[in-house]
Amino acid sequence: MSEHASSFKPALGLMDATMIVAGSMIGSGIFIVSADITRNVGSAGWLIVVWAITGFMTLTAALSYGELSGMFPKAGGQYVYLKEAYNPLIAFLYGWSFFAVIQTGTIAAVGVAFSKFAAYLIPALSEDNKLIRIPTSIDACGQQSYFTISAAQFVSIGIIALLTYTNTKGVKSGKWIQNIFTGTKLLSLFGLILAGFIAFKPEVWNANWAHAWTATKESLINVCNPAEGFNITGITGAALFGGIAAGMVGSVFSSDAWNNVTFIAGEIKNPARNIGLSLFLGTLIVTVIYVSTNLMYVSVLPMNEIAHAAKDRVAVSAANVIFGNIGTYVIAVMIMISTFGCNNGLILAGARVYYTMAKDKLFFKNAGTLNANAVPQWSLWAQFIVASILCLSGKYGDLLDMISFVAVIFYVLTILGIFILRKKMPNIERPYKAFGYPFLPALYIVMGITFCVLLIIYKPQFTWPGLIITLIGIPLYYIAVAGNKKSVE
Repeated sequence: MSEHASSFKPALGLMDATMIVAGSMIGSGIFIVSADITRNVGSAGWLIVVWAITGFMTLTAALSYGELSGMFPKAGGQYVYLKEAYNPLIAFLYGWSFFAVIQTGTIAAVGVAFSKFAAYLIPALSEDNKLIRIPTSIDACGQQSYFTISAAQFVSIGIIALLTYTNTKGVKSGKWIQNIFTGTKLLSLFGLILAGFIAFKPEVWNANWAHAWTATKESLINVCNPAEGFNITGITGAALFGGIAAGMVGSVFSSDAWNNVTFIAGEIKNPARNIGLSLFLGTLIVTVIYVSTNLMYVSVLPMNEIAHAAKDRVAVSAANVIFGNIGTYVIAVMIMISTFGCNNGLILAGARVYYTMAKDKLFFKNAGTLNANAVPQWSLWAQFIVASILCLSGKYGDLLDMISFVAVIFYVLTILGIFILRKKMPNIERPYKAFGYPFLPALYIVMGITFCVLLIIYKPQFTWPGLIITLIGIPLYYIAVAGNKKSVE
């Protein structure tokens, strides 16, 4: 066998692609973020609305991407779509943001989530077990700040390394891991939802829906002393829209990564058909699961317990009601399975973007090579290094806060690209056309822009850091272009 393969091998069918879509979406978010959403909107009705809006936007975007995947059925996915609709600079800014924070930050966070819940079974793996503790500065509350590295962070790096190594052995290895773990977590989630509805508590359900449309927002009375509790204020009008947008930071993050299947188009059989279909099936399955899970939460837990679940672990609180004390361990195993499979999909797909960028001479040259198993091994390990640094930095949580904002900006640009390409390339073959065009894609664009504007107004800390990281890509792009010109000369 030669040391390097010359091209990707199509080895993934429709079910494999659908498992990648669903598996990459479902990580730890659905088990946790409903607590923060509830603190931002305050009631059962608006909690479900936040998840329903996110599901609608995700399905609409996925159906729109079907047209783009049919037009350009090759590795790189969204990066390729942006390059064809706009120019290499816009595509590079996406690829750079993807490498610097979107994909690698998600991999880091999902890896640490695995370790946190593994600590229920093996306490030594806890995030509270600080193996390194170095004093840094005095914070705004006058307390000593520390740079710490926990056992959970080290374990997360080990899990990411294991999955990276497995994926260097060929796409079939990653495929089996994805199918087994995604299938298991889908069945587990369906089982949890069913068990929750069997344990349905009428008094809890009725109390939660008695004031279902009375929106409130919670904020700490004293950020330096959380024990003092929260201020609860009613919100209406613009403030309500701000609360919905702030809540959607969590639901959008939990629903993100559905587009990962487009990055591996070169390894999917009949990509013009199967990518679009897998996007629809995968996002539909996950949307139904997410809305159903939240309906289950409000059927067994009072809204106050959802908002203030220990460490935001809403699913653990629900499982304790449903299964008793053993519920903690049931959820721990479920989340370990969920995050393991999720990270496999993220790791598998992400490296294909860097490979395509390298082929355009906009990334490290070695990233554009395939190993003997026809996978971009160098890109996989480069992704691992950045994800590991984010794990060790302890700042992955901050990075994830900005992922939703940056990701939606690029989704809006990509879907706008459908309109541009209809004018720019009217005669190119389109095996699949965007469902509901032009109404649904236009509606997504309006909703996406509204979401981003509201975050800029109400949650600026989620926006400016992400924009800065993205804009750093502009000088990096021109440095890469200048380097290419010199090499030609």
